Amino acid sequence: MSDDERAIRELVSAWMEASARGDTARVLELMDEDVVFLGAGRQAMRGRDAFAAASRAMSGSRIEGHVDIQEVVVSGDWAYCWNQLAITMHPADGGQPTRLAGPALSILRRKRDGGWVIYRDSNMVAPIAP
Repeated sequence: MSDDERAIRELVSAWMEASARGDTARVLELMDEDVVFLGAGRQAMRGRDAFAAASRAMSGSRIEGHVDIQEVVVSGDWAYCWNQLAITMHPADGGQPTRLAGPALSILRRKRDGGWVIYRDSNMVAPIAP
């Protein structure tokens, strides 16, 4: 495994851990300023500020998740990572959790300091039966 692939796998792990802790500041560090998130049935979410606003709207909710990395390919300063996700969203009001699963494909780019950030993300998770 190359150093770049290892770094990208560590980024994915850091994202999942920070999300579970509710650490939005850390999650924001892992994405490009101009990040775009795509998802079925919703408008594209553009930029860190939009992500931060969506996170604030979910304040008090808890996220548990598991990621199974299927593929990481690096080509120069660009890479993509295909993941299979399983997520449980616990609402702040204590209501029934929502379980989601599905694939996600992220495009990453290398920053000037050599680190990697998520540049584009297409997340196709959908609710699964209880």
